[in-house]
Amino acid sequence: MSSKLRGLLGACSLVALGAAAHAETITVATVNNGDMIRMQGLMADFNEKHPDIQVEWVTLEENVLRQRVTTDIATNGGQYDVLTIGNYEVPIWAAQNWLLPLEDMGADYKPEDFLAPVAAGLTVDGKLYAAPFYAESSMLMYRTDLLEKAGLTMPENPDWDFITEAAEKMTDKGAEIYGICLRGKAGWGENMAFLTSMANSEGARWFDADWKPQFDSPEWKTTLDTYLNLMTNYGPPGASSNGFNENLALFQTGKCGMWIDATVAASFVSNPNESTVAEHVGYAPSPVRAGGDNHGNWLWSWNLAIPASSQKQDAAKAFVAWATSQEYTALVAEHEGIANVPPGTRTSLYENQEYLTAAPFAAQTLAAIEAADTQSPSDQEVPYTGGQFVSIPEFQAIGTAVGQVFSAALAGTSDADQALAAAQALTTREMSRAGYPK
Repeated sequence: MSSKLRGLLGACSLVALGAAAHAETITVATVNNGDMIRMQGLMADFNEKHPDIQVEWVTLEENVLRQRVTTDIATNGGQYDVLTIGNYEVPIWAAQNWLLPLEDMGADYKPEDFLAPVAAGLTVDGKLYAAPFYAESSMLMYRTDLLEKAGLTMPENPDWDFITEAAEKMTDKGAEIYGICLRGKAGWGENMAFLTSMANSEGARWFDADWKPQFDSPEWKTTLDTYLNLMTNYGPPGASSNGFNENLALFQTGKCGMWIDATVAASFVSNPNESTVAEHVGYAPSPVRAGGDNHGNWLWSWNLAIPASSQKQDAAKAFVAWATSQEYTALVAEHEGIANVPPGTRTSLYENQEYLTAAPFAAQTLAAIEAADTQSPSDQEVPYTGGQFVSIPEFQAIGTAVGQVFSAALAGTSDADQALAAAQALTTREMSRAGYPK
């Protein structure tokens, strides 16, 4: 090898080393849901476009993620450069100046394309403080073959009486088929997301207009009695440990007749590469109470936000812009099929006939998102907004504590009356400590 060639190769090596040495590493904290796991498998596209940015992932179960990112941002820890948070946290944290406004995201980013109900929950004083990665409401997913076998037809607006009848007739415990799967794992965003939505549909509320807890109301009694009856008699064993991911796995493997949960699950249960029952999945609105019209369907988005404590805000913004762009949607469509793109965020997706044709759940998802009433979630007057959560800072702790009480009741350590009395007492105590009514 000539000295000149050796010199050129040496120079190239030094350039490569220099580029690596100057690459900026950002840490992204995210939840272990399917769409986020899928994104990690598509990072070659980001790496090609941003060779000067390296991404380290911290992927956590939902409850653990919430605890860690809340602690980090409240203490100005600076451990993460990008956070995966919900529309519960965004307005509360933005008001504390804990989040960076997402401005100047690039000429092709088109934030005006975000669905209005989703963007509204992430906007404070006219500024977007987080970008939606996917958004969801809730709906009923069910096995069409099992419903037909049971001799039943799904109503246009099923009520809880029909759900109970269908759950009973679908259940075949000998074959490990359970009529219904619902969240039982304790957490304000786990079992309480479902139970709060169910309570709204039954006419219940967390607090009256004077912030007095309402777990001693007949509406909450009906909610918890119905839930415990469904899960005890027609649900899978160990349900008090099951959250979104556990129930998704049960449904995909043919063990659930019905599942009421996030609309985002639809692409996974209907994907024949991931679900053994893909050809037998039907969709319906979340149930109402008999004679009622409140579906209690929630509105949630998993969003990417940049903490003000990050020292690498430009690199973090580049990542957020990539992951929540229309181009990322096209990337997922190319690699995974258009039915599997992150749903619920952009108007343009629901104007795309190719997507509407490939995703039989698309219209139901959009209708549920647009129908979710986060401003007046209960039929009764309430002093809060939020749908499946109460939009006050104290709810994260109180909701999780109540979730633990109700999960314990599902596990059989107490009955409904005891659980409701405990929930009433602890919520009254904590709200008093927090100074409510304010």
